[in-house]
Amino acid sequence: MTVAVVILNWNGKKMLQRFLPEIVLHSKEASIYVIDNNSSDDSIAFIKNEFPNVKRVVNPDNLGYAGGYNLGLKGIKEDILCLINNDVRVTKNWLPPIIDFFKSNPNTQAAQPHILDENQRTKFEYAGAAGGYIDRFGYPFCRGRIFDTLEEDKGQYDGNEAVFWASGACLFIRNKLFNELEGFDEDFFMHQEEIDLCWRIRNFGGTTYSIGGSKVYHLGGASLPNSPLKVFYNYRNSLYMLLKNIPSIQLPLIFIIRLLLDGIAGLRFLLKGEFKNCFNILKAHVNVYVNLFKIIKKRRKINSKNPYYSLNSIVFNYFILKKSKISEIRLSKS
Repeated sequence: MTVAVVILNWNGKKMLQRFLPEIVLHSKEASIYVIDNNSSDDSIAFIKNEFPNVKRVVNPDNLGYAGGYNLGLKGIKEDILCLINNDVRVTKNWLPPIIDFFKSNPNTQAAQPHILDENQRTKFEYAGAAGGYIDRFGYPFCRGRIFDTLEEDKGQYDGNEAVFWASGACLFIRNKLFNELEGFDEDFFMHQEEIDLCWRIRNFGGTTYSIGGSKVYHLGGASLPNSPLKVFYNYRNSLYMLLKNIPSIQLPLIFIIRLLLDGIAGLRFLLKGEFKNCFNILKAHVNVYVNLFKIIKKRRKINSKNPYYSLNSIVFNYFILKKSKISEIRLSKS
């Protein structure tokens, strides 16, 4: 089984200088690639001079996360792809537990390591933590992270666990299925495209796992720090994902309730004086309505045998019941 560790980069020379050396040092089991989204900061020259054995793929434009990977991966033929952000620090022996799991579990199509915070090493990191779920209305949450509450890693999630989605910060996926599913949905551009992909993997009959024996550290926010634009992508793309993947009989009611919940979130931003965030929720919804039929046309095979969600409402549990840890919540098996 061959493995490719593939880093997507856009004007990330400083991140590559900081994190690429350890990826090279600790990834002897894999070939290493950098896909560059037409950087203007000498990223490619740096790689060529300092790490000539790292293979380089240069895209003609900044195509975002989804488009950048879709185009750049076309010529990469290894069996397993590890799509990793340029701001992730890997650790010694991070690859063997995941490679071994893929070898012994042929139905597993995607996986992630445990993702910890580069700045707070004892805590899980926002983007993926120890593997993700969604609730009935499409809101994502993780083992180790619910909304902005991050847990300390005390070994509570060690071991291997089936999850709904694996983080795009460090996503392992079988190359064959990635191509069969036509990769990421480029209309997402960035944020939550990995959740959509993992949902399509589930519809295809595959499983996604979090592998506790592998740990990495994510700096986070390097591509798009907390901003109103990030709010726009998160809310819009979450609605895109629901329109594409929820079973038809459930879609109208779930979508209407979700719109109401987003309205409450917008009101909350408004009361806090975060006017740009409120506006970007509204902007996200307008974008969804404009593209409604285009997104619905993307609906494909949908697995309606088992619920896609592990919880009715993470919003209710977190904001009303004040439950901030997975251990305090009873999850159903999706």
